[in-house]
Amino acid sequence: MRGNKSRGARVNSDVQRVISHIIEFELKDPRVSSLVSVVKCDVTNDLKECKCYISVLGSEEDGENTLKGLVSASGFIRKRLAESLNLRYTPVIEFKLDKSIEYGVMMSKKIDDIISGDQ
Repeated sequence: MRGNKSRGARVNSDVQRVISHIIEFELKDPRVSSLVSVVKCDVTNDLKECKCYISVLGSEEDGENTLKGLVSASGFIRKRLAESLNLRYTPVIEFKLDKSIEYGVMMSKKIDDIISGDQ
């Protein structure tokens, strides 16, 4: 069983690396922002589905447009993923917008405001 966990982590990191490369260098959709990064990929154990969390630097509108562009190009990304990685199944990719970085910046700003208010 222990081998499955390390294999799962390896598959997740490989999928994340390849999807990042595809988005950065091969995708030509103008809706996809150039300031997009793949934060995390979670591939299920049966390799059928993948949740890909992305972060976009810019406005909320940029994030929504990028998400629409990636959903539209998910077939192309899946095809390129199959060509790059030798997996039994190529997972269906579901893109989700990750707002954890924005949340962390907001919380840090609130903490700084509280600290500066006490002094």
